Amino acid sequence: MTIPEKQIYPRSGDKETIYLKGVITNPNICIGDFTMYNDFVNDPTLFEKNNVLYHYPINHDKLRIGRFCSIACGAKFLFNSANHTLSSLSTYPFPLFFEEWDLDKKDVANAWDNKGDINIGNDVWIGYEAVVLAGVTIGDGAIIGTRAVVTKDVPPYTIVGGVPAKPVKKRFPEEVISALLEIQWWKWPRERIAENIGAIQSGDIHVLREVSLQTKSTV
Repeated sequence: MTIPEKQIYPRSGDKETIYLKGVITNPNICIGDFTMYNDFVNDPTLFEKNNVLYHYPINHDKLRIGRFCSIACGAKFLFNSANHTLSSLSTYPFPLFFEEWDLDKKDVANAWDNKGDINIGNDVWIGYEAVVLAGVTIGDGAIIGTRAVVTKDVPPYTIVGGVPAKPVKKRFPEEVISALLEIQWWKWPRERIAENIGAIQSGDIHVLREVSLQTKSTV
């Protein structure tokens, strides 16, 4: 189901939309196949520089984005080094300026609170200029509204919006969500997905379930 390792532009004549996997060089950023980013303001190939912020190597924190995600222009991922520690009596990042204050360089990361990695599931839509903060996990099939600020985990197939982002509604009934999470069509071979795009787009969960059962029976 893979795409060519360095394929960048999926549409002829469109330089604003890219497959992210083809432009990522940072080993701490992992992007799934067919996940795309659109940017009509800046060069989308500069995603690492313009959209993944405060992602300093000293923290070893990771950005993981699954397959078939859609990321709109200006979406940002803010990592741990954007934080200032709240365990100190001051939010001033003294350890960051270790030379000025004669502190140990190895303690520089004490200047901020480390909340962990950012994990984005599969088939997630992140809206225009949305912001996802460190430590957040977004489940498969979720939708992040325009300019939402995501500070907490988002369950699968849930629409969230606002500042801070809060649940708006579930996309489907629970039985459909459970079926989709079991089927995991995004892991199918490309050919199988192509054969069933009609069922995926029309929401025919019964067809997808049948294809999934047939696949398991032949394994």
